[in-house]
Amino acid sequence: MATNNTTTSNKVLYTAKTHTTGGREGTSHSDDGRLDINLTVPGANGSGTNPEQLFAAGWSACFIGAMGIAAAKMKIALPVDRAVNAEVDLCNVDGEYFLQARLNVSLPGLDKEVAQAIANAAHQTCPYSKATRGNIDVVITII
Repeated sequence: MATNNTTTSNKVLYTAKTHTTGGREGTSHSDDGRLDINLTVPGANGSGTNPEQLFAAGWSACFIGAMGIAAAKMKIALPVDRAVNAEVDLCNVDGEYFLQARLNVSLPGLDKEVAQAIANAAHQTCPYSKATRGNIDVVITII
């Protein structure tokens, strides 16, 4: 289980490093130059993306990887055209901001119960799912 601090017993597989300025109306760059984006407030007419879109993209990509691991353990081949449509809502109630999410999982050709079992197993192991568990409402639907 991961902890809030890094210790020598943790095996770090990768560290993402970014430099962001200007907040939701700024820019963000990775140290390796692969990420270089403008940021725009959600719903604004700017040319950039926003943190919620970035989070949705990262989570859905990671979730597909976790489904691959889950399916392999179940000895099930995932369809080539597997996909996750992630929806991350930025919400505000009484001046308090929070997130909620929906992961709409497409596993064409698999029985719905099998697809649900794979998605449920992935939700238990995906690092993004672990990070959000108990912190935001998440609904996973097989589409």
